[in-house]
Amino acid sequence: MSMTVERVSLFSRGAGVTMHGLLSARVQCVRSPWWGLPKVAGATPNANRVVRVHNADRLVHGLRLAAATPLPLLRQVADALVGEMCAGLEEEGGSDQLKMLPSYVENLPTGDEEGLFYAVDLGGTNFRVLRLHLGGKGQVLSQESKEIAIPRELMVGTGKDLFDFIANTLATFVDTEDILLDSKSNKHREAGFAFSFPVRQTSVKSGNVIQWTKGFKIDDAIGKDIVKQFQDAISRSGHDVEISALVRSVFLILPPGTNACYVERADAVKKWKEALPKSGEMVINLEWGNFRSPWLPRTFADDEVDKESVNPGDQWFEKMVSGMYLGEIVRHMLLRLAEEATLFGDTVPEKLREQQSLETKHVSKIHADISSELQTVATVLHEVLRIHDTTLEQRRIVHSLCDMVGQRGGRLAAAGLYGILKKIGRAGPNKNGFALSRQKKTTVVAMDGGLYEHHHPYRKYMEDALQELVGTNGPYEVFLRLQNDGSGIGAALLAASHSRHRQTE
Repeated sequence: MSMTVERVSLFSRGAGVTMHGLLSARVQCVRSPWWGLPKVAGATPNANRVVRVHNADRLVHGLRLAAATPLPLLRQVADALVGEMCAGLEEEGGSDQLKMLPSYVENLPTGDEEGLFYAVDLGGTNFRVLRLHLGGKGQVLSQESKEIAIPRELMVGTGKDLFDFIANTLATFVDTEDILLDSKSNKHREAGFAFSFPVRQTSVKSGNVIQWTKGFKIDDAIGKDIVKQFQDAISRSGHDVEISALVRSVFLILPPGTNACYVERADAVKKWKEALPKSGEMVINLEWGNFRSPWLPRTFADDEVDKESVNPGDQWFEKMVSGMYLGEIVRHMLLRLAEEATLFGDTVPEKLREQQSLETKHVSKIHADISSELQTVATVLHEVLRIHDTTLEQRRIVHSLCDMVGQRGGRLAAAGLYGILKKIGRAGPNKNGFALSRQKKTTVVAMDGGLYEHHHPYRKYMEDALQELVGTNGPYEVFLRLQNDGSGIGAALLAASHSRHRQTE
């Protein structure tokens, strides 16, 4: 295994902020030719198995060096993100990575909202429809939701086909309202639309698509008003449902893709040319999936995943931390071990050559296996990748790769979140040089998405890294809280707060 060591100096962009941190060595694994690994001619099967495991361990060690996320590196990642945030707020296009899109949301829910409201949450390979019955005084009388998988062909088809599919699903969901609530079918309804893709909002209920991410590629929808496209599809379904609010995700979302929003001082948004909101604050959508930096610890597998994606060269951060790509990263690593270290024998398992054959849900199962014999790992290898009769040593190596990829993803997500906290002054040293627990300022971050909810080791790595970055002796403390259906509930509530029909409902 040959290695190169490089030192990278990084400085801030925009707003006169100097990025700082320890200069630390980045170790990058360079692909070794398969003939560079030893084989034993004429050896017994057991001896060859030992050699294979030894060769695989050497390759895994190199990958661990390349994917390492020590604390100084995480701080550099956070500082680089802050620099791009400042540049993106300064002027339109100031950052070629972060969109830093202001929202038009001003009428936040007060708790006085009453009536029946819907939401559609389009966040990735699945979407959700949700119904919220509000009774005023902060009461939620009932809540129902349904999650639907989007057929892969619709993810790369036309806008009309995609939104007809979503609108028809919403229509079917609305039709169940009569049964559940004894409501009249001809009632006008309002809905919020949570759209977790880059969009430049032009009002609270309109916005033009900038680009598609998370495996979507719908070219004919780019540059067009996403709400109008959806509203037209709803009209074709024959239902009277008005989209009254276009909203973004909750603070941090880790479903198939990833994004974050936060509340910024309105006067810090220099590119905003209209009147500032009376609240003095604005919700900013980062679209941070496209963040990239020399400090991101990439491996050959990341390059392969990027090349095979629908958007090569884009969404580096998303492809390293989000649920849509973790399985593919591990698959490429296993394929390399099978080819160069003959980890699974002289014949490479065919399933390892098949794209998307190993999904993040499988990686999560493997990663969560803490049994002495790693039996869950054996089951996944057998049922998913058709790799049979594995040894404990082989299963240990597979488990190690899943741990490595999950650890890197969780810690990088924490670094991104820490960067946002630094930007809004909710992280950093106590300027007075001391800290009293009763003076600590608490920040609660709302989390949404299956990766954070179900991939428990990933979640633990993220939470631990965030605590390392924030520290325990400073004036701030941060808590992550899972908010199931956070985007959908938020969209329904904003539809209620912006409703034109609330008084006559």
